Amino acid sequence: MTIMAARKTSDGKTTDGKTTDAQKGTIARVMHEFKEGELERNDGEPVTDRRQAIAIALREAGASNQESPSDNRANFRSTRAKERDTRSHATRAALYDEAKRRDIKGRSRMTRGELERALNR
Repeated sequence: MTIMAARKTSDGKTTDGKTTDAQKGTIARVMHEFKEGELERNDGEPVTDRRQAIAIALREAGASNQESPSDNRANFRSTRAKERDTRSHATRAALYDEAKRRDIKGRSRMTRGELERALNR
């Protein structure tokens, strides 16, 4: 699924924008939550409408065509901060040991962040 976001310019026109890899990752995470039934509305009820899930994903990724560019940036910064807070707090050595147990190739050259991604954390 390719999601292209239209962005508003300062003169009110919209342009076709490209989503960044970080935005694509956020969209993928939200859509995965939707697929697993974990995505919730503000009132705590699960989201059942795919279009609503896509709207939530685009808003969290800062790629919505319903928001101004500054609001999109603010939404994305907020989302990234929340994603950083929920990261694992394991050391690189602990992550390396788990990668060794799982026999992940190239683990010795990976940074802490790369090990987290390889271990799906």
